[in-house]
Amino acid sequence: MTSREGAAEAFVWIWLPGATEPVVAGRLDQDGERLTYTYGASYRRRKSAIPIFEPELPLQEGVIAPILGLSMASCIRDGSPDAWGRRVIINRLTGRRPDDAGVPEIGELTFLLQSGSDRIGALDFQASATEYVPRLAAQASLDELMEASALVEKGIPLTPALDQALNHGTSIGGARPKALIDDGAKKFIAKFSAANDTYSVVKAEFIAMKLAAACGMNAASVSMTHVAHKDVLLIERFDRTHTADGWARHAMVSALTMLGLDEMMARYASYEDLAELIRHRFTAPKETLKELYGRICFNVLCGNTDDHARNHAAFWDGRMLELTPAYDICPQGRTGNEATQAMLIKGNGRASTLATLLSAATDYHLKEAEAAALIEHQITTIAQSWQEVCNEADVSPVDRKLFAGRQFLNTYALEGLDDHKALQDAFIMARSMLLASEGAGR
Repeated sequence: MTSREGAAEAFVWIWLPGATEPVVAGRLDQDGERLTYTYGASYRRRKSAIPIFEPELPLQEGVIAPILGLSMASCIRDGSPDAWGRRVIINRLTGRRPDDAGVPEIGELTFLLQSGSDRIGALDFQASATEYVPRLAAQASLDELMEASALVEKGIPLTPALDQALNHGTSIGGARPKALIDDGAKKFIAKFSAANDTYSVVKAEFIAMKLAAACGMNAASVSMTHVAHKDVLLIERFDRTHTADGWARHAMVSALTMLGLDEMMARYASYEDLAELIRHRFTAPKETLKELYGRICFNVLCGNTDDHARNHAAFWDGRMLELTPAYDICPQGRTGNEATQAMLIKGNGRASTLATLLSAATDYHLKEAEAAALIEHQITTIAQSWQEVCNEADVSPVDRKLFAGRQFLNTYALEGLDDHKALQDAFIMARSMLLASEGAGR
């Protein structure tokens, strides 16, 4: 199946602010290698209508082509499945893994129409402009969902029941095995251990998310559970609100979309540019700038170098943006000390060091002393909360030794910090506390 042989069009449905039912907003059309978008006349006439995102898809008449260099509007791509969802869909359509020889090409419209309807944000994609038919999950336990994920990783076709259950989560971004869970008045994303994990990746993310919240950041709520002797991380969804009339969905756009980029240009994504956007397009810009700076600092301190521009997002109300809670803070495996962040921090610099962070302080309306105090607070909080959070996650001694001092508070962060002895001393003391608490001192 090539992109030309697949679906030629798809209709975009949207949940407007406060609504619990979607309305059709417009149509996507395949135009060679691009997807163009056209708003429906009935949608444009709605008093409550909002643009899917401005300036990318302004609420106007006529065909809107992607901006130069993009094959589709990035705000539409935000609602499309990422690596894991595509893997599940390829498994269903071909019975193979994406990297198997001879796997046919699948077009973007097919991925949009084949993925689950409960996707992140307020959009869904349908074959009809008049009838909304959600692609919902079959009832399945976490055991069954984990079993289905393991089969997909191996490239083994799923039974129809398991396929329907796992399909619910295909629209959620990211590369790791996951599923969506409904629990009454709350919705969760369940992340599973992967077959090739050499340590408990989901526990590392749990620890980082808990410590981020302890440091005062607005982070998504997380919890741990166990299924078939394996770890499962549950992340409470913040893009849904349960009301008496049903579920309201909150429109969201990624930083990649806000910066006018796509995956091929993601390496150019810059925190400086994001900070500039916050100053002009966000509610409460001063508080938001400090929050973002804190998140960058924490990523450096916990070893999360996967802070790419789809791992930052904002709520969109049709006029202004508001930073969402932090998510996907996941320390990465590390063999050496030197590391770089996925997004540029200052100029062309992306080194995972406190010196790089301090050089960027003014971009967030912070004096260097204020930035240093924020960093020191995070360092101290990580050390003071470490034992309690690791105990809550039931982290094994082996993994504690792996995390302490390597991912969390790696000494590379001190490179170039010669003029800040107080910050150096606080870091070294905190790191010693982590290592001593696990008996992993060097």
